[in-house]
Amino acid sequence: MMKSQKVKILAAVGTRPEAIKMAPVIQGLQQQPWAECRVLATAQHREMLDQVLALFAIQPDADLDIMQANQDLVSLTARLLPAIAATLDAETPDLVLAQGDTTTVLTMALAAFYKRIPFGHVEAGLRTGDLAYPFPEEMNRVLSGHLARWHFAPTDSARRNLLREGISDNAVHVTGNTVIDALLGVVDQAPEPPVELGPEDRLILVTAHRRENFGEPFRAICGALRRIADAYPDVQILYPVHPNPNVREVAEMLLRGHRRITLCEPLGYLPFVGAMRRAHFILTDSGGVQEEAPALGKPVLVLRHETERPEAIDAGVVRLVGPVQDRIIEASCKLLDDPAAYAAMARGLSPYGDGHAASRIIQVLGAHFGVQVAL
Repeated sequence: MMKSQKVKILAAVGTRPEAIKMAPVIQGLQQQPWAECRVLATAQHREMLDQVLALFAIQPDADLDIMQANQDLVSLTARLLPAIAATLDAETPDLVLAQGDTTTVLTMALAAFYKRIPFGHVEAGLRTGDLAYPFPEEMNRVLSGHLARWHFAPTDSARRNLLREGISDNAVHVTGNTVIDALLGVVDQAPEPPVELGPEDRLILVTAHRRENFGEPFRAICGALRRIADAYPDVQILYPVHPNPNVREVAEMLLRGHRRITLCEPLGYLPFVGAMRRAHFILTDSGGVQEEAPALGKPVLVLRHETERPEAIDAGVVRLVGPVQDRIIEASCKLLDDPAAYAAMARGLSPYGDGHAASRIIQVLGAHFGVQVAL
C-alpha cells in the first residue's frame, strides 16, 4: 500500500445487534487518518437497524433496503448476494468487515470470497456444535468463518473453537466483544424502563422470541411468567414483545391483563439498556443479552437448552434453564428468595470484554497494512 493511499474498508450491518456491535469499530476506523471506512446497510431489519445507526450517529454510504414483508431465508439470501456483489464492485474496498451470524454476514462473506476481497469476521468462533440450533445462525457463522481472513474472537473459548476447525492460529485474534464497548458508551444515557415501579418493587425483564421456542416451549415460558407474577406481590415483569405472530398472539392471550405483567412494543437500544440496568434479573433467549447483562451485574436465566456463550455459564453469572416451566420458576424463585444465591450471580463480572475490543480490532488491521494506529 502506498503511504499516500488510505485503506478502503467496507463495514456491513443488517440488523440491530449487528449495528450495536459494529458501531464501536466503525466509529474507531472513521477516526483513523489511514482508513476510509464506509458503511453498507443491507437493512435486513429496517426500523430497528435505523434506530441504532441514529443513536451512534452512523450514516450509511450504501443502503440496499432489502427487507420485505414476510421474507424467508431463501428469498432474502437470493436478493442479498447479487446486491452485495454489485456494491463491492462499486465500492472496490481493500477489505470488508461484518459481525456475527446473520444472513447479511453469510452473504457478505460469500460475495467477498467470490470477489477475492479479504473478509474480517467480528465476533468469530461462537459455536453450539449443532447446525440446527440456533437456526440458521450456527450455519451462518460456521460458513462465514471459513471464508474469513481475520477472525476477531471475543473470548479464548471462541478461539479454541476456531482452532479445532482448522483455522490458522495466526488468523485468530482474541479481542473481547465489541458489545461491551457499545454498552459502556451509552449506559449513562439510558432512561428508566416504561413500567411503574415502587421503591421496593423488583423488575424482571423478559426477552423471548427465538423460533426454536415457538409453540409449546413458548407457552411454557408464558405460564412460568404468570405463576411468578402471581406469587410475588413485589415483582413487576416487563416484556417487550416481538412482533412475530408466533410470539405476539400467544403472549397477548396468556399474559395480557395481569396487573404485574407489562407487555410493550420492542424497545430501542437505549431504553432496553435502561431496562437491563433497572432489572433485578433477566429471563431471555437472546444471545446479546447474555453478554450485556453480566457487565451490568444482572443475573441472567437463559430460556434455551444450550448456548454458544459458555463463558458466563462457567463464571456463574448466567444459568441455562431452557423453555421449561418448572425450571424457570425454580431458578427465578431462588433469585427472588435467596439473597446469597442472588449475590453470587450479580457480581458485575463480564467475561466478554473490557470495553476496548474495537481498538484491538483496529490495531490488528493497522498492523496488517503497516500503518500507525491512532487510539
